[in-house]
Amino acid sequence: MVVSESSARRYALDPDVRLMLEVRGDDAAAFEELVARYQGRLVTLFRHLVGNHEQAEDLAQEVFLRVYRARGSYQPGAKFSTWLFTIANHAAANALRDRSRRREVTLRSHDSGPLGARPLDRMLLASSGQMPARQLDKAEARQIVRMALEALGDRQRIAILLSKFEGMSYAEIAEVMELSPQAVKSLLWRARENLREVLQPYFDHGATPTWEAADNDE
Repeated sequence: MVVSESSARRYALDPDVRLMLEVRGDDAAAFEELVARYQGRLVTLFRHLVGNHEQAEDLAQEVFLRVYRARGSYQPGAKFSTWLFTIANHAAANALRDRSRRREVTLRSHDSGPLGARPLDRMLLASSGQMPARQLDKAEARQIVRMALEALGDRQRIAILLSKFEGMSYAEIAEVMELSPQAVKSLLWRARENLREVLQPYFDHGATPTWEAADNDE
């Protein structure tokens, strides 16, 4: 990737970019510092996506391995976090695609019907605009929200997590997911609408949601 001098100077102000430039020069301490800064954030993101802490740790390790292998060709053409989460998005997409293939094989082999949604770990009620209108059992409400998130298509869930947990702008999410900002805006809108449709009856009236994983993630 060719990076202009102005872009390089602008992103060199990012302290994490400076650390990565030191990593490019084989500074092991700088790499350890980047791992310390981002490992927890990556594990959290992956855990929400794959629903398994051990696999999330493995995926985070894979991302850092890719970062280290790419150190020699690194160019500061974006914020370090954007570059890192772009790598993480590719790793997540591969993991989710493999999981989907395994699930299809399992369904064909055992004819077990629809699989239950695997829960995520944190509530994202603000994503759907839905807050409880009545007193609810906290554990039950948390489980319902987790399952609603799991029922989203993979791309919608990734976009929501990058927006809510990482505080990324449309432009930053677009770069990570290799989409246009307008496409990201549309993706997030559909994700929030899907969450609202599922969660509103529950929070308003206690109606148990009907879970159906999204087939269309466009």
